[in-house]
Amino acid sequence: MARQQGWFAVVLAIAIAAGSVVVSFPLELGLDLKGGSQLTLEIQPAGDIKRITSDQQQAVKVVLDRRVNGLGVSESTLQTIGENQLILQLPGEQDPSRAAKILGETALLEFRTQKLGTQDEMRNLQRLRAQAKNTIEAIKSRESGKQLELEDQVDQKELQKVQNSLGLSRADGNEIEQLEQILDRTNEEIVSLFDISDLTGKDLVSAGRQQQQNISGWEVTLAFNKTGGDKFAELTKSLAGTGRLLGIVLDGRSISEATVGEQFSAAGITGGAATITGNFSAEAARDLEVQLRGGSLPLPVEVIEVRTIGPTLGAENIRRSLFAALSGLVLVAIFMVLIYRLAGFVAVIGLSLYALFNLAIYSLIPVTLTLPGIAGFILSIGMAVDANVLIFERIKDELRSGNTLIRSIDKGFSEAFSSIVDGHITTLISCLALFSLGTGLVKGFAATLGIGVVLSLFTALSCTKTILRFLMGYQSLRRKSNFLPEKQITSIAS
Repeated sequence: MARQQGWFAVVLAIAIAAGSVVVSFPLELGLDLKGGSQLTLEIQPAGDIKRITSDQQQAVKVVLDRRVNGLGVSESTLQTIGENQLILQLPGEQDPSRAAKILGETALLEFRTQKLGTQDEMRNLQRLRAQAKNTIEAIKSRESGKQLELEDQVDQKELQKVQNSLGLSRADGNEIEQLEQILDRTNEEIVSLFDISDLTGKDLVSAGRQQQQNISGWEVTLAFNKTGGDKFAELTKSLAGTGRLLGIVLDGRSISEATVGEQFSAAGITGGAATITGNFSAEAARDLEVQLRGGSLPLPVEVIEVRTIGPTLGAENIRRSLFAALSGLVLVAIFMVLIYRLAGFVAVIGLSLYALFNLAIYSLIPVTLTLPGIAGFILSIGMAVDANVLIFERIKDELRSGNTLIRSIDKGFSEAFSSIVDGHITTLISCLALFSLGTGLVKGFAATLGIGVVLSLFTALSCTKTILRFLMGYQSLRRKSNFLPEKQITSIAS
């Protein structure tokens, strides 16, 4: 009896520890349970590349992984699907537009030198760009539906004149849309006034951001490798004191034009570090930092689908899943108690421990729980019950053959052992195949089912046996009628 009490205390201690883990480490919920956004990205062929290979797909995934980590969205997952697509899940993110913009851009950073004799044209374009930006901001700052003040009204004749000078035809849409067209074309014209150099983002070691001193704007800091530092020094040396600008171009769009002072004419800007200032907001500076730290995409990526799941739908999925799981447990418990009596009651305790152990493992690994994951968990409950059914039926067979109760329990567990292990191993093999070859939701299903299969072996062969042998230490419970109907016991006796 003392030995059985010792093992029972061990099982109880494990159950208490598992309960503490579940309370201390909340479960991580997937997109379909927590709500959030899912982006489907498609890798586009470019240049001489006509077909995307698995190596190229993985190279794009590595860059996107770094960018996703820089976004700061917890529990995000990025997985490949097919030959040229990736699926990004952002649990809790209800506005995926920013993530789509950051992930979809190639982030090719270039440092360019202004062409000779273009100073006047550059100043005019910069002034036009500033006017367009200020006008757009003034219009957007007005409350929705409110009439614009006279000073914010756009002179249509002046707008048409600017469009003609930039080679833009009369555009449809409101003033903001037309001004944004002007802004885009102005940026294109500014970029065309720079010559390409051999210094690019490939020479970057790291990127950061910091708030500018004395003003509210932010700036992005860059650190080059040795080769990049030498190139940057040579580049700035050639521009120092000439009045020509150093253009910083990202994906063909100018984000900053810097003047290099005459004091750098001797050796250029050395030290391998640079700062991009462009009156960035905190969010814009972080977005640029994420792109630069992630690196350039080997191939362009297009966002082909954006799916958003609201938190209300996620809460409803959780409610229905819990109802399904609890309903299954209750129905199984009723069946086991009616058919197997005391052994069925022990099985219910074992299943409760099994569910608790599962949740503790999910929290520790951690497993991101999704709807298919819950389905795998519920299916694994069936596997756990199946093991108990094999054991208890074997116990009943031993009792019918005239064996004593304790001997029947021991033989029931030992005789059913090989069948239970074989069944669980075959299921575990299927889980491993699904997890290694499947993608996304299939992996979640395989993970929870696989964990459940392993824990099912432990609870059925250890916990259930320990609890049953512990209860047999009490004389009032050590009766064959707790396992077999009276008529079967009578027929055995006769």
